Amino acid sequence: MAQVKLLGFWYSPFTHRVEWALKIKGVKYEYIEEDRYNKSSLLLELNPIYKKVPVLIHNGKPIIDSMVILEYIDETFEGPSILPKDSHDRALARFWAKFLDDKVVTVVNAFLGKGEEQEKAKEEVCEMLKILDNELKDKTFFVANKFGYADIVANLVGLWLGVFQEGFGIELVTSEKFPNFCGWRDEYVKCSQVKEYLPSRNDLLAFFQVFVRAQVAAAASASTKK
Repeated sequence: MAQVKLLGFWYSPFTHRVEWALKIKGVKYEYIEEDRYNKSSLLLELNPIYKKVPVLIHNGKPIIDSMVILEYIDETFEGPSILPKDSHDRALARFWAKFLDDKVVTVVNAFLGKGEEQEKAKEEVCEMLKILDNELKDKTFFVANKFGYADIVANLVGLWLGVFQEGFGIELVTSEKFPNFCGWRDEYVKCSQVKEYLPSRNDLLAFFQVFVRAQVAAAASASTKK
């Protein structure tokens, strides 16, 4: 039986952050796919507060929250470092990782929100992109020109954001508005240190297109019952 198990959703950037770190470290693990609409008793037992994935189980003990799990993996397992060794670079990596992670709800609301909430989220995403466009000029990675912690956390904007745009039909990122960010993103998904650990874009797009159609159908059904 594996000492390390991971509960997740295959389409979740947060689950993939953790898988990425485990693979970088060369950790063998058992992956358990959860059902968003029918969460297992194991998930609810291990994460009773948030009831969310990912959950890492190491020697029977759960660790929750992808950001926490990444640092746990880096500190616990041998292998290439995920956080920089230099203390200043490590602080920068944590700063940019937190910046990106703090924008998750905003990014989601830009595509799934309604009315004023959605419009405000779109504005905030554009502000985020302006900051990233400035920061990522002539950069491949966030800190010290070396792949690491912040780049793993950047998977949401590096891949999922573009999938959301196409799947939901809402365009927020263009090369005209954000040329540096788009240049970084294009290199990000092609980089061997990244490409190997990302899910198929086509699979993600197909999944979210089905999700969008289901939402449209539900909204249409609800409107006919009024």
